Amino acid sequence: MPTTYSTRDLLAQLIAFDTTSSKSNLDLIRWIEAYLAQHGVESALTFNTEGTKANLYATIGPKGVAGICLSGHTDVVPTTGQPWTADPYTLVERDGKVFGRGTSDMKGFIACVLAAVPSFVAGVRDVPIHLAFSYDEEVGCVGVRGLLAALANEPVKPLAVIIGEPTLMHVARGHKGKQAYRVVVEGRAGHSALTHLGVNAIEYACDLISFLRNKANSLRDDGPHDAAFEPAYTTIQTGKVSGGIAINVIPERCEFDFEIRYLPTDDVVSMIDEVSTFARETVEPQMRVVDPACGVHFQRISAYPGLQGRNAHGLQSFCCALTGFKDTITLSFGTEGGLFEEIDIPAIVCGPGSIEQAHRPDEFIELDQLARCDQFMQDLLAQIAKPGFALK
Repeated sequence: MPTTYSTRDLLAQLIAFDTTSSKSNLDLIRWIEAYLAQHGVESALTFNTEGTKANLYATIGPKGVAGICLSGHTDVVPTTGQPWTADPYTLVERDGKVFGRGTSDMKGFIACVLAAVPSFVAGVRDVPIHLAFSYDEEVGCVGVRGLLAALANEPVKPLAVIIGEPTLMHVARGHKGKQAYRVVVEGRAGHSALTHLGVNAIEYACDLISFLRNKANSLRDDGPHDAAFEPAYTTIQTGKVSGGIAINVIPERCEFDFEIRYLPTDDVVSMIDEVSTFARETVEPQMRVVDPACGVHFQRISAYPGLQGRNAHGLQSFCCALTGFKDTITLSFGTEGGLFEEIDIPAIVCGPGSIEQAHRPDEFIELDQLARCDQFMQDLLAQIAKPGFALK
């Protein structure tokens, strides 16, 4: 007989695996694979190039049929330097909450899904339930791309996907996209008493950062705006700067990272073109008056698309009926949803817990939220098990 676990017990198991994005998630994935196998469910794994991380995809019910996909990421952010009051990888319960890294973002959802597996196995009929668990979401939605590449080549893709990021069980129809870049400015070193013979990489980096800030202010003031989002406009910010070795040395190199969090309908490519054109046509010519070898280089370090809610009206209505919330919401943070949407799988975001607790010391999820998600799973099963089920 397969082992039966409560959602809380499953969450304790999942939290015990330190799946910080810089580490392997294979122990957790193998544990889930074995758990599913106990219930007669086969899993397919897709690995990263090094073979140190994996996505898991499984189908409960008839194969080759479009069903509802429940999706979540297995990685978590680091706890380094955070003032936790207990071991972040040991589940602790108090005051109606359970604490641990990943409880809210988003192992709580995965625990609810796994707890429902026995019911899914017993109750699924014509419409299957697919499970998709990914790696490295926290560093730019990296891992799920391999899983989706495999799905895109399948003759039948899921009918729709529910991304279980924390929304307090509200149904989110959209979120912004993101692109992040590292900019390297290469100048010419020299003695600070002879500034005319050097090219100060920090100062030219500041010109680029000021350009980005002015663009951000323009987007804030002139739009486009979409009141459904908070804030209601595309944002640009510089998050990290490094350069120079001493006050009396003209800095030869400076690098900085910036990100654009853009409205799903905004043209982020043109924004990147604007800053690269400014670098090429304004900044580099000034630098190269002194030394033609100087220059500016851009490297994209992460990107994911926004979620627009394409072809998802039926899914949104269906999930709102399950949760009891009449209206949908939008999110200020990103998910893997837009990547599913890119291969024509309608997506919404709906999961237990609050994003306000994510990435913080003493991260927690309320037990009531887990209970609500457990009920959501049972109600989902009851609906898709009905003859003739369809998203309308």
